[in-house]
Amino acid sequence: MHAWLCEQTTGVQDLQWKSLPMPEPGPGQVRVAIQAASLNFPDLLIVQGKYQMKPALPFVPGAEFAGVVEACGEEVHHLQPGDAVACLQGTGGFATHVLAQAALCMPLPKGFPAQDAAAFIMTYATSHHALVDRAQLKAGETVLILGAAGGVGTAAIQIAKAVGARVIAAASTADKCATCLQLGADATLNYSEHTPSGSLRDEIKRLTDGKGPDVVYDPVGGELAEPVFRSIAWRGRYLVVGFASSPAIPQLPMNLPLLKGASLVGVFWGEFARREPKANAAMMAELASWYAQGKVKPLIHQALPMADLKQAYATMGSRGVQGKLVLVND
Repeated sequence: MHAWLCEQTTGVQDLQWKSLPMPEPGPGQVRVAIQAASLNFPDLLIVQGKYQMKPALPFVPGAEFAGVVEACGEEVHHLQPGDAVACLQGTGGFATHVLAQAALCMPLPKGFPAQDAAAFIMTYATSHHALVDRAQLKAGETVLILGAAGGVGTAAIQIAKAVGARVIAAASTADKCATCLQLGADATLNYSEHTPSGSLRDEIKRLTDGKGPDVVYDPVGGELAEPVFRSIAWRGRYLVVGFASSPAIPQLPMNLPLLKGASLVGVFWGEFARREPKANAAMMAELASWYAQGKVKPLIHQALPMADLKQAYATMGSRGVQGKLVLVND
């Protein structure tokens, strides 16, 4: 097998494509022949040593992948060789083969392509947990999605529309805004055209008839956080999803939630999945059903050969990606 090996957390430039022995699965494990793996923001942080999870060196990055089970270890009863699966286990995906924990593998129904499956779990689970569980988003409510053209943002648009909400998609370019409209957004906000201290709030007020959004989905953080929170509706819910724009975590004056009767709501899907596995399994089943019905479908920005991982990282770093980047094996 071949894999991208991280032998020191000094960045993408030091990853090496190496030949490794083919592993044999142990108890509770399966060996998966990887067909596709997607690139997520944590995949960049982890090779820089900046992610909260710090695997022992050396390790193979790549949190999320899809492929076919080749071999099963003892104590594996729900999978067998030949099964198509998707998996999110934090590492191992940027390779031709991987040992995966069977309990983390999601069996794929027929008609679920590997590229879509590899780009599905992290973004759709995060966005569903955020909007449906944490925000309790209801039909007829308005949700403002920041970073709406990215991986979690495009998933959030589709999930919010599946719930019956009105979606305002905020993105940084006209092209990204056009993509959001194609995905079902009802309106867009190009925040590169508005200053956070002034016209941004005016535009949010205009787009919501003066009320403000009921829910804000924020995977971006940065300087937008405070003016957007100041624009939220009475009893609004502000979803803290991540901080893609900057390592600096925004700080809010604590009188703002008081004045709007609003809530700051933390979103940590990985911990939810660990602590509430039955609820997570039910959520994933609903998402798989929505995929089969055509309600949700990952937006694939580009598919590149697995050997071009460094190019994929560079593309992601340019902030021009709409949806997800996927690496594929022949």
